[in-house]
Amino acid sequence: MVRKAKINRKTKETSIAVEANIDGQGSNKIDTKIGFLNHMLETLSKHSLIDLKLLAKGDTHIDLHHTTEDTGIAVGECIKKALKSSKGIRRFAHALIPMDETLTRVSIDISNRPYLIWKVNLKVEKLGEMDTELFKEWFQAFSQAAGITLHIENIYGDNSHHIIESCFKGLARALREALEIDKRIKNKIPSTKGTL
Repeated sequence: MVRKAKINRKTKETSIAVEANIDGQGSNKIDTKIGFLNHMLETLSKHSLIDLKLLAKGDTHIDLHHTTEDTGIAVGECIKKALKSSKGIRRFAHALIPMDETLTRVSIDISNRPYLIWKVNLKVEKLGEMDTELFKEWFQAFSQAAGITLHIENIYGDNSHHIIESCFKGLARALREALEIDKRIKNKIPSTKGTL
């Protein structure tokens, strides 16, 4: 089964094209016109092994909110579309990610029941040109669009760059494990309900 998808999302505020290959090598080509967001999405692709192409144009002359949120929606939708039936996936996963002085835990359930728990406090208002409050918006949009229960907890850390990067790396590693096909149940949905 090929687990690839393409989507185009267009609104009055943004135009976003995404291609994802769940069973890739982590290759990526990202252009959101927001440097720090590019870096985080490249990190997500690299450590999840999901090949990701994303081209976004948005109303960044107003602020970065719409582009940030809509890339979360678009990436989430594309991964959900690529996943197709969810047969055989491991479904649950977690990652504990150290980055220098920072430690972050990310736990996910690919359940088609989106929910975000965000326990991350940042000491600065901006990283690069991004308002730090936008990171919660990205993860919220992603979890809703992908249908993923997502818990992100920064256990400790001082440097806001390290904290946010550890959140994206944690999501990446958890996605890599949860989306992996378990050969023991490869033709079954991992739920007592028979569906996700």
